Amino acid sequence: MSRPNAAQLAYGSATVVFSTLALLLLSRTTNTLGIVVISAAGLLLGLLVTVTMPAPRRKPRPTAAPLPRNEEIRVPAVHAGAGADTRIRS
Repeated sequence: MSRPNAAQLAYGSATVVFSTLALLLLSRTTNTLGIVVISAAGLLLGLLVTVTMPAPRRKPRPTAAPLPRNEEIRVPAVHAGAGADTRIRS
C-alpha cells in the first residue's frame, strides 16, 4: 500500500469530523463511554475513507535516451586570443 496523498488525507479528516459530529448530535449521548465509542467509530470511518479512496494515476515520466557507449562527450577547449603564442617579451 502506498502513502496517502493530500486529497485522501483531507477527505479522511473531513469524514472523521463530520461523521463524529453528526453521530454525537443524533445520538444525544452524554456519558463518557458513548462519546468514546462514537469518536472511535468516526476515526474508523475516516480511516476507511482514506484507504479506499482511489489515488490519482500518474503519467510515466519520459526518460532520456542513454548515450551510446562508444561515443565520448566532447567539451570545447578554451582558446587564447589570436597571436597570443607569437608575442615576444622584451
